[in-house]
Order: sequence, then structure tokens, then C-alpha cells
Amino acid sequence: MGRLKTLDEWLNWQEGLHTQEIDLGLERIQKVYQKLFPEGVPFKVITVAGTNGKGSTIAFIDSIYQQSSVRAGAFTSPHIIKYNERFTISGQMVNDETICQAFETIETCRSDVSLTYFEFSTLAALVIFTNKEVDVAILEIGLGGRLDSANIVNPNVSIITNIDLDHTDYLGDTREAIGFEKAGIMRHNIPCVCADQNPPTSLQNHADNIGALLTFVNQPYLGEISLQGEHQQYNAALAIAAINQLQKTLSTDQDQIIKGVKNANLSGRFEVKIINNKTIVLDVAHNEAAVMALASTLRTNITPSIAIFSALKDKNIESMISAIEPLIDEWLLVPLNVNRATSTQEMVEKFNLSSNIKSCDNMNNAIHHAVNTQQYQRIVIFGSFHTVADAMKILGKY
Repeated sequence: MGRLKTLDEWLNWQEGLHTQEIDLGLERIQKVYQKLFPEGVPFKVITVAGTNGKGSTIAFIDSIYQQSSVRAGAFTSPHIIKYNERFTISGQMVNDETICQAFETIETCRSDVSLTYFEFSTLAALVIFTNKEVDVAILEIGLGGRLDSANIVNPNVSIITNIDLDHTDYLGDTREAIGFEKAGIMRHNIPCVCADQNPPTSLQNHADNIGALLTFVNQPYLGEISLQGEHQQYNAALAIAAINQLQKTLSTDQDQIIKGVKNANLSGRFEVKIINNKTIVLDVAHNEAAVMALASTLRTNITPSIAIFSALKDKNIESMISAIEPLIDEWLLVPLNVNRATSTQEMVEKFNLSSNIKSCDNMNNAIHHAVNTQQYQRIVIFGSFHTVADAMKILGKY
């Protein structure tokens, strides 16, 4: 390969390096990780797995640490608009140059090991956080847990937000099977906190088998939070439980916790914008459980609503639709320009014949139609990170 200079050049090259977009397993990344970090990483680690709520829980933890003297790095995925969103330090995105330097460091150790795009980003996070001397790294598990590349690192505390059906092709099609995959982030004698309110037995079984210190968060946080939805109160309680496990080495006080939870924000999670006196709700809900949480938050204010929707092929689209259908008066279906996209024709077939649906050529047309249709006060845009990203790019111009 010639010398890669820009971030876009690096990312395009990475996408072609490994034939499979998703290739679970730690053998390849393990080889490179051990060259980069023969002694392990030089900071504390919190790993966060779960079907939904990972991004919010990380946002709460990150925001709490920003109130204190603890220097925290957060690694999340996918990004909505910009790749740099995946890496933040004390709430600030890192720049292109820092990411490219990390990629160069990885490339010098990689030799002939084929890494996926996601494996590159995981290692880049660890290199960046080492170079920037963070005290703690909060690492989001991209898919599952046991075989996800972020599970290469031994955590000081692990978090499981909740367990529901998603990515069933990779993780199994029951909550028990998925629970076992998520439980793979636990370690012997290391605390793991979980906020699933009906946990599959596979979680406790795995904890008992390996001697992990598993506890459950059963009460929501009742203080003030800025993220909307009852589920966010459980995510906040979970974040605080994790932070409390690390108090001996990374201390925060009660005021910092209260302020941090109150100030936490996260793009694309019931994010509200007002345009032409209409309320626009953007939400990256992309599986049935997440759409049910979105519906529950919408239900607190019943108003005529139009949805702009698209979802990826590997999702249970029918169940996503039925979870929110009573709250939506009209649907605008938009195509996505990604490999795993569902065509608008395929989406139409997922609806009841009685549904009021309209196929749009693109997101721009859908937003224009929604904003200019008088009878709807609320526009709900959801179904995928890609859906929200496409909408945000257009809404920025309004």
C-alpha cells in the first residue's frame, strides 16, 4: 500500500482490507493487541454491552466524569455524521490527525493480519486513549460481547444494559442465547452491573461459572435527567452503579454525579428539533425493543404524527412497525444508500393494507412533504442510525 494521508483514505482502505464486514472472533485482533500492548492498556476500563441503551449509559458516565478531575475516553459506534464521533476525551471529539496517527501505529504492528473496519477502530481507540493519557476508557461493545473486538481488553467493571432480540443471525434467536453472548464481557472476580429488569438465567449462570461479581440495578434514578424516556432513568442508575464500583481509584462526589446525570446529552436519542412550529423527533431506534421505548415516550404526548422510516434488511421490520403503529397517522418510507438497506418496495410489504404509507425517492423529499403537511404537529424520524444521519444532514439546512 502507498502512504495513506487523510482519514477518508484510511477508512476506504480499511473497508476493502477484510472481505467480511462483520467477522466475530478475537484471534486476529489478539495478535495485534499483544504487540501494541504487551503489558495490557495503561488505564482503567469499563466495557458496556447490551441490546439498547449503551450509548446513553456511556453518555451518563462520561458526563459525570467531566464534572470531576477524572480524564475519561469514550469509544462508541456507529457514528451518526462523522467518524470522529467514535472517539471522545472529556467530551471532545478527537481530530483526524490523532486518528490517522493511531492507524499508522496499528499498521506497523499488523504485518499480515487481516483486520475489519471495526477492529481497526477498536485498536485505534486504545492507542488514542494511551497517547492522550486517559484515566479510564469507556468501551462500547459493538455486537454481542463474547466475540466482539472490544472484549479483547480486561475491564475493571463491565456493564450489561439489557437483553433483547437483535442481530439474531450472529447471536442466536432467544434471549437466553443472546444473554450468554453478552455475559462474555464478565471476568472472574470483577464487578458486572446489569439493568435488565427480567434477566435471562444465562447471565447469572455464566457469572456463577466464572466467579464474576454480578449485581442487578432494579430501581430507576429519580433525580433530574435531560435525556427523555423512563428507560433513561434506568440507564442513569446503571451508570451511577458502575461509577460507584470504581470510587476507590476514580473518585466522584454526589454533586458531580447529580450534575453529570443532569447534563448528559446524546445525539439521536429522542432528540427534538422545532421547525415551522412542528416538533421533529429523531431517534436511532433500530430494533423492536428500542421502538417500544420510543413509542412509550411519544405516548406521554399524543398528537397527530407522521413518521419518516427506513430500516436495514436484517431487522424484524414488522415488529418494529407494530410497536409504534397506533401512534403514527402516516408513514413516509425512504431508501437508504447502504449495503444492508431494505428497498422501499420491500418495506411497503411489511405494512397492513390499511396503513397510510407513501414511498419517497429520498430523505429530502420526505422531510419536505412532512414539514409542509398541515395536519401533523409531530414528525418522528427513526429506524436506523443511517435514517437519522440522512435526516440530520438535511435538517441542518432548515
